[in-house]
Amino acid sequence: MVLDVKELVVFLTSYPRLYRQPYSMHLLLSNCMFGRQMEAHHVISFLLDTQPRGSEELELLPIVGPYEVGKSTLVSHVCKDERIRDHFSEIFLLRRHEFTNFDHAKMSKGCAAENQNHVLNSNKDRRLLFVVELVGDLNEDTWNKWCCTYKQHIPRGSKIIVTSRSDKIIKFGTAPPLYLKHLSPEAYWYFFKTLTFGSMDPETHPRFAQIAMEMARILSGTFIGANMNACLLRDNFDIQFWHKVVAFNRGVTLKNVSEFGVSPFNLIQQNRPILVWRMATPSEELVSYGQSERSAEEEVPKINYQDVFYGNVKARGKIEILLWRSRILPYYSYVNSSEIQEVKTAAAKRKRSMKIE
Repeated sequence: MVLDVKELVVFLTSYPRLYRQPYSMHLLLSNCMFGRQMEAHHVISFLLDTQPRGSEELELLPIVGPYEVGKSTLVSHVCKDERIRDHFSEIFLLRRHEFTNFDHAKMSKGCAAENQNHVLNSNKDRRLLFVVELVGDLNEDTWNKWCCTYKQHIPRGSKIIVTSRSDKIIKFGTAPPLYLKHLSPEAYWYFFKTLTFGSMDPETHPRFAQIAMEMARILSGTFIGANMNACLLRDNFDIQFWHKVVAFNRGVTLKNVSEFGVSPFNLIQQNRPILVWRMATPSEELVSYGQSERSAEEEVPKINYQDVFYGNVKARGKIEILLWRSRILPYYSYVNSSEIQEVKTAAAKRKRSMKIE
């Protein structure tokens, strides 16, 4: 059994050390990327590959996945890797650029602006890395013009990573695309369970664990939803409150399926409004018009999700709500644009229809 154990030890030491601290795992998960080790290895292998290519094409890796699946988080963690920082002299991040109207001067200015936050290592060969976050549909003519223009100025060995919800970018890739999917139900349950229970053992609270498992199924693999609801449940460890939160989320899902035929998470993917009501004040309805990300340098609303959920905000009309502030790269704050309306009863609707007649 001990034969070749030396080689085994050498082999194992080539991998990053894994620290097992179950009692503080909830602190680790809330401050690091979860469940994307294989994908990160795939991206790093592409970026560090120095094999010469016969063509003059820009080397491009497309990363495709739905909204809120972790594309920006994955790329940000890869760019912070010491091997990547040593390999590239500069890393340019072009966030939320839609490439709809091609303007070389504007693009150059945009790159210069991003240059303030880029990673620089002037002692290495001048290889550049461009990370582009596409929003909306891709304008192919604009993309081709952008590549043709910058191809003349990008040094050999430079590479491009493009993240997008649309698979139209795949045709421009020189490497096989990386598809990001939501976590498996088992992995997502572990993630949500750890965030919700913290240092407590769920097996010692079976009733709470059963409710949390149902909540995880309702959330359908969303990271923002997991962090928002885990915070609510963890801060109020009461079985009745947990039942109310699950019933509230279940009701929101059923209401949107009844009205629009799809779940709220599918509506988010399609940039369509979502109907929600406030748990503390059921007489008020909240219409969510969409979510957006804001960088750490941008201002965020003072109204947070808990204020709206508990009815602490008495405002009416259109408001912006801070859903969640991420504690991991790229440190985005997720903001929701909503409108608080009074729920119209059936009697009010009939009275209004009689007046119209």
